Amino acid sequence: MGDLFEAVPNFSEGRDQEVVEALAQEARSVAGVVLLDYSADVDHHRSVFTLMGTGPQLIEALIKMTTVAVEKIDLTQHQGEHPRMGALDVCPFIPLGQTTMDQACRMAEALAERLAADFDLPVMLYGEAASQPSRRRVADIRRGGFEGLADKLADPAWQVDYGPQAPHPSAGMTAVGARPAMVAFNVNLATDRLEVAKAIAKKVRGSSGGFPACQALGMALTDRDLVQVSMNILDLDSLPLYRILETVRMEAARYGVAVLETELIGLAPAQALYSSAAYYLQLADFDPKAQVLEEKLRQAKAD
Repeated sequence: MGDLFEAVPNFSEGRDQEVVEALAQEARSVAGVVLLDYSADVDHHRSVFTLMGTGPQLIEALIKMTTVAVEKIDLTQHQGEHPRMGALDVCPFIPLGQTTMDQACRMAEALAERLAADFDLPVMLYGEAASQPSRRRVADIRRGGFEGLADKLADPAWQVDYGPQAPHPSAGMTAVGARPAMVAFNVNLATDRLEVAKAIAKKVRGSSGGFPACQALGMALTDRDLVQVSMNILDLDSLPLYRILETVRMEAARYGVAVLETELIGLAPAQALYSSAAYYLQLADFDPKAQVLEEKLRQAKAD
């Protein structure tokens, strides 16, 4: 097997299930690519896919998915809670196994080149693949959204890495990058007060002086009359899920608001869940490899 990667394309469609399923079907259609997970959110108007495969096959699957996205997603008609600038909004590559981050950066460059050539899309590189330090965070690239792209790309400071120096009329612009594994973790609050979610998000995110490993936004879930603190946890060693949940819970209590539930978007490493289980169950000296049945079965099969 060649170098192995995870890719997590985010598409600006969360309401038309036929389009979401068409995207999934394209991912499944390429031999050697495994669609590990996908989900769509009506309020965010966004779908997130997790694919695994080797280089050429993974690029082929992502190009086939983008063909559907460019044809079916029109950002001039798009309204959702999640910030967005492109039909294929963002696509990071995560190296798996012995694959290196440098190889993931080369994958990002290869996909960016194809997106520009095949769809006439402007593309900027971010994360470990960023062409300059100011573009490491996708939030900085995306600031202003689809509606602000024309003005942004007229600024000499925002020269694209690939493609035209103007947004695609309906598909906008895409950010392609490379990064370590992270967890998308949302906390839903038992209130419809958006100002509470926004205040908590500001308190916990690194860019506002909170946890360096946390990116956070406050969003409304209008179909449920709730609000959400939507987060990306970039380093689970420094910021385990239980710690960020308890911080959000403490901050919400200041406003007389309770945590209703939490959500995982996409996949999470087992250790992220084990550490939270150990915390809430107050397990002393918990060793998942020695005390979790499935882990012992996996070891027995390997032996």
